[in-house]
Amino acid sequence: MIKLALFARFEAKPGKEKDVAAFLATGLQLANQEAGTPIWFALQLSQRVFGVFDAFHDEAGRQAHLTGEIAKALMANAETLFVGPPTIDKIDVLGLKNDGSV
Repeated sequence: MIKLALFARFEAKPGKEKDVAAFLATGLQLANQEAGTPIWFALQLSQRVFGVFDAFHDEAGRQAHLTGEIAKALMANAETLFVGPPTIDKIDVLGLKNDGSV
């Protein structure tokens, strides 16, 4: 059962929106390699605000993700792409509907 999640939010520097979208496409490829990350969404919340929501079965999966390749790439590119450091919130999942169609 999915019990834990993360929500990262970051604002692209002006003119860097397409670069952030491309970065997130690469993030999907990396997320697909993480066995402990069963759910991963890249989001565009407004013209310059982006986010990532991902969910995990346990704390070990969440911690592996926080220290994994996506997190390293995010931090390595933060100064170039974002107006400030990303905010990352740890979330407890209280409920989940999964109809199996996804």
